[in-house]
This record gives sequence, structure tokens and C-alpha cells, in this order.
Amino acid sequence: MTTTKRPEGVSPSAVETASGLWRVDLQRHDLSIAGRQVVQTRIEITPDSRPFKHFHYGEEVICVLQGSLEHQIEGHPIMVCVAGDALTVPYRLPHTVRNIGDGLAIELATYVVEKGRPILTKVE
Repeated sequence: MTTTKRPEGVSPSAVETASGLWRVDLQRHDLSIAGRQVVQTRIEITPDSRPFKHFHYGEEVICVLQGSLEHQIEGHPIMVCVAGDALTVPYRLPHTVRNIGDGLAIELATYVVEKGRPILTKVE
């Protein structure tokens, strides 16, 4: 779903990939590990963003840069993370993220994923 108006504070180069969830791809490189690549993305989440369950074909390493986020990783307790907190989401483990603050929340996500696979796969 595409928003007609960019919310205040969202980066001008960000692309909306779900309602209220904006992504800025920072870099993508092949790794010395055969069949793997690293993708680094700045994720900007508005307070009205609806969480959606998804997974990645590799590990996701997250550092929260701004705001308060609730991460729900299947089989793990809910984690509330604020600026400076970090977490890792294991390979193919379904998870959601939700902005629980009043303003824009931002995280830096680094993915070490299988080359040729989508970065994000929604779970119905």
C-alpha cells in the first residue's frame, strides 16, 4: 500500500514497502561466503504502521536508532527496544515489528541472506 503523502520526518529517499513502513537501501554486496550477500537498510516506521508477519532467508541484525519498537519473534518473548538496543532475528524465523512510541521510529537492519532470494517474505 502506498501513502499519498510522506509523513513528517521520513527520509526523502525512503520507499514505502508496507503501510507506514519505509525502507532506504544503503548497500548490497556479495560476501566471501558462497551464495550469500549482505544488505543494509534503514527502516523508518510511523506510529500508525500495522505490523505484518514476515521472515528473511538469512539472519537480520538490528540496531534501533530512534524511538521505541516492539519486536515479536516467533517462539521468543516480546522484546521492547529503544535507541541503542540491538537484536538478531534468526534465519527464516517469522517476526513482526511495531512502533510503540509517538513519533517516527528508525532501525538499521543488516541482513546476511541467500543471494537471489527476496529480502523479505510475508507470512499469511
